[in-house]
Amino acid sequence: MKKIASALISVYYKDGLEPIIHELNKNGVKIYSTGGTQTFIEGLGVEVEAVENLTSYPSILDGRVKTLHPKVFGGILARREEGHLSQLEKYNIPELDLVIVDLYPFEETVASTNDESTIIEKIDIGGISLIRAAAKNFKDVTVVASRKDYEWFLNVYKEKQGQTEESDRKELARRAFLESSHYDTAIYHYFNAGNDAPGFKHSILESEVLRYGENPHQQGVFYGDFNALFDKLNGKAISYNNLVDIDAAVSLMREFVGQKPTFAILKHTNACGLAQRDTLLQAWTDALACDNVSAFGGIFVSNTALDLATAQEIDQLFYEVIIAPDYNADALELLSSKKNRILLKIKSWDAPKKTFRSLLNGVVEQDADLRTETAADFKTATTKSPTPSEVEDLVFANICAKHLKSNTIAIVKNKQMIGMGCGQPSRVDALNQAINKARSFGFDLKGSVMASDAFFPFPDCVEIADGEGIKAVVQPGGSIKDQDSIDYCNAHGMAMVMTGVRHFRH
Repeated sequence: MKKIASALISVYYKDGLEPIIHELNKNGVKIYSTGGTQTFIEGLGVEVEAVENLTSYPSILDGRVKTLHPKVFGGILARREEGHLSQLEKYNIPELDLVIVDLYPFEETVASTNDESTIIEKIDIGGISLIRAAAKNFKDVTVVASRKDYEWFLNVYKEKQGQTEESDRKELARRAFLESSHYDTAIYHYFNAGNDAPGFKHSILESEVLRYGENPHQQGVFYGDFNALFDKLNGKAISYNNLVDIDAAVSLMREFVGQKPTFAILKHTNACGLAQRDTLLQAWTDALACDNVSAFGGIFVSNTALDLATAQEIDQLFYEVIIAPDYNADALELLSSKKNRILLKIKSWDAPKKTFRSLLNGVVEQDADLRTETAADFKTATTKSPTPSEVEDLVFANICAKHLKSNTIAIVKNKQMIGMGCGQPSRVDALNQAINKARSFGFDLKGSVMASDAFFPFPDCVEIADGEGIKAVVQPGGSIKDQDSIDYCNAHGMAMVMTGVRHFRH
């Protein structure tokens, strides 16, 4: 146990500080402070010594330098052992047993203004240094790094009658480094604006503990600001798997923003149904027709406001989440009648420029796959060119393949994904899965088109596709045996276009 005999207090917000000041004063603690905090303490009728008197330097450079001085940091960092204590005595430096800091509100400032000079002035230098110094010396010094910890500290301080145990100080040091880490991360993301994945803009301080992770025996925490992206209009708490599926759904539907009504049904991050039509009801109907079995318990997403007619059809099926840019009032009333089903109104379709993924004992960062090929990007590799309607379907199919897990094949007919194969060890397996899926739901493959997320190393896939009546193919190309597939298409009246862009999704 260590008794607190002296304290340095420098805080931005004074809320909740008063009871601590009175308790310190009651226990005879000598208090050092500066600026507005000093004025606040004096206003409580408590004696306080100005840091300026200790350092013999005034606050300078518009307050940028107040506590950055050896007489302050020496008193914090000194180990309470003979060698260090003798140096304190030699240089007339007092021991500082308690440091209480509340940092400049950097994040609040960023949220309230775009003025760079105002934001930069809210980067705390002295305060963050005090926190790190006191936390480093936790064996001898108690640190309170945020007003969020005032109550915790006060309870311990009262209970132990003006003293703290090393375990208390270590816990407060842990919280202090968490606070400093979060603060520095927020500053980094301000300077790195536009290059962040949303969840990495937030520390554990803005986290949400999930019911569990991917499975019930795994804990899960979401680090991010979900409410910045969605208004949650109805439903139970968002789960880990919901979050993963929502991310996949938004990534897919982002491709169709501003286009004709488009509806997608996803299951375990892969689209099992996708269609674009003149009305949302028809888009829903045709998306469901792609695979009305897998749709059970799925994630539904629309690029346009959900109307009552579509909501009435959706309401007949069990689902986990619906995402739409808006809901007609009568549609919202109907869908909200089932309290557990999650309804999300998306606020922005903006995509992050970077993505992150934990791997091994680290994290890999990469540019987000924001490339989407249009008809202008297609280069016809065969003698026969695709028809205008086939080109439209090829663009649609290429997007489907981009958002399915590799190896993948997507089969499309009239802007409806009628077959998909994904996550297969070979592209032939993926194609056979897609064909079998289309057949099982009654689709005629004749006149359809096919997209592959990567090149064909052999002509086997185009041979199989030809046998099913698939008339046009889009693929990135790049195999040393591209010509084998091209030759087969030329010999059998098929069209093939290449994009030059691979869209693996592992």
